Amino acid sequence: TSISFSGKGIKSILFTSSLPNEGKSTVVMDLARSLSDSKKSVLVVDTDMRKSVLVGRLKAKAERGGKIYGLSHYLSGQKSLDKIIYATNIPKVFIIFANPTELLETDEFRELIEFGEKNFDYVLVDTPPTGAAIDAAVVGKNVDGAVIVAAQSTTSSRAVINAKKTLEDSGVKILGAV
Repeated sequence: TSISFSGKGIKSILFTSSLPNEGKSTVVMDLARSLSDSKKSVLVVDTDMRKSVLVGRLKAKAERGGKIYGLSHYLSGQKSLDKIIYATNIPKVFIIFANPTELLETDEFRELIEFGEKNFDYVLVDTPPTGAAIDAAVVGKNVDGAVIVAAQSTTSSRAVINAKKTLEDSGVKILGAV
C-alpha cells in the first residue's frame, strides 16, 4: 500500500539493507508475490552478484541446454535481454538472475530498467547491502526510489542511517523502510 501511495510514476524500486542477512531478498519476493496477487506484472532484477540467494529460491525453467543466463551475460553483450528473463513459479513474476561481474554502471543496465518500466507494472531491484558494496548507490541512479530493509532488534540505528546517507548522497529517493 505504501508503495502505491509513494508517488505517481514510481515503477522501479531498489531494495537494500545496511548489513547482510537482514531479509531484503525475502521482502522483494514477498512484495513481488503481493503485487502478483493484485494482478500486477513484476520484473525482479537480482543485482547481488556477490551473494545471490534468489537463484536458489525461485524455480526458473532453464532452456538452452539447461544453463541459466543472467545479468552479466546481458550487460557484457553476450546475450540479448529476451534470453535472460525467466518466468518464475509465481504468476506474473519474472526474474533476471545475478551472476558475478561488475557491470552495473553501463548504458545496458539503464536500458534494462527502462525496458522493465515499459513492459512491467513494477521493477524490483535486489541489491547488496550498502555496508558490503557500493552497488546500491550505483544502481540507485537508475531507479525511481529505494526501500531500506533492517532486521528488527539486530541492526543498529547508525547502520540504517549510514545506508540512508549512502543512498541520498547518490541522489536516490528514499521511499521507506521495512
